[in-house]
Amino acid sequence: MKKVKITILKTMLYEGLAKEYGICGLKACSMMKESDVFYADYAKPKGFCDEAWKALYQYVFALAHGADKGLFYYGDWIKEPGVTIVSCNDGLRPVIMKLEATDEDAKIEYTTVER
Repeated sequence: MKKVKITILKTMLYEGLAKEYGICGLKACSMMKESDVFYADYAKPKGFCDEAWKALYQYVFALAHGADKGLFYYGDWIKEPGVTIVSCNDGLRPVIMKLEATDEDAKIEYTTVER
């Protein structure tokens, strides 16, 4: 299993939707900042948003386990192997992220439970 590099490309705020449905003064995501970089494998990186992780963990899992050899989804989405662009599921203030396969080995950092 390899590590996957996650780069925050863009934090957005859909002002019209936020004005209509959001709380007063809602701003773009305050947890993730553009150009932040995280590394992931089987687990959510420290400091990474729980909701964003739910939206992208399946892509991280795929890249960490060798999906970097081909193009995602039959080659009709992203032009570069080992890369995908995803967003969190916040409909008012989404965060756009770039995921990249790396050659760095992941390390299991937990102790298995003996049964």
